Amino acid sequence: YSERRELNQATKVDIARLCAKQIPNDCSVFLNIGTTTEAVAVELLQHQGLLVVTNNMNIANILSAGSGVNVIVTGGNLRRSDGGLVGDFAKATIQQLRFDYAVIGCSALREDGDILDFDVQEVGVSKTIIRQSDSVILVSDSSKFERKAPARIASIADVDMFITDSGLPAACADFCRTSNTDV
Repeated sequence: YSERRELNQATKVDIARLCAKQIPNDCSVFLNIGTTTEAVAVELLQHQGLLVVTNNMNIANILSAGSGVNVIVTGGNLRRSDGGLVGDFAKATIQQLRFDYAVIGCSALREDGDILDFDVQEVGVSKTIIRQSDSVILVSDSSKFERKAPARIASIADVDMFITDSGLPAACADFCRTSNTDV
């Protein structure tokens, strides 16, 4: 996980800065598991009046330094490799809440618009996050188009905004246009 955190670090910071600009003060935000969402957490430290819910212990620790940010941790089964909280307990907590914004990451992306992950328990949590959010922002660097993962989280059509670092494959760009997903 520490190696993944360092991979494309400058790109993740750029994506995170742009994402943080999309989130106003005085709102509720869900940040899920991932190194790019952790970078978003750092960029949100200067916000005021945020309620951030997360299933990522690393994000909770990052945001504990922000005086204008209240943090709720979902609970769930701790995945020691990355500090993620997954499983039915995490989903049940999320179902009790509603979010103005959700910022999600992924393990892989397909050109046809599928958002993918490796962990089926994490996928269930991510689907719940999307259902409970008014606006969903996907943050992912373009290297995710080169990866494969077996479990489908959602479609880019289920996302309001996709923040990435470079041009999309033509098929994905067309899909985003027809789905009204801002890139």
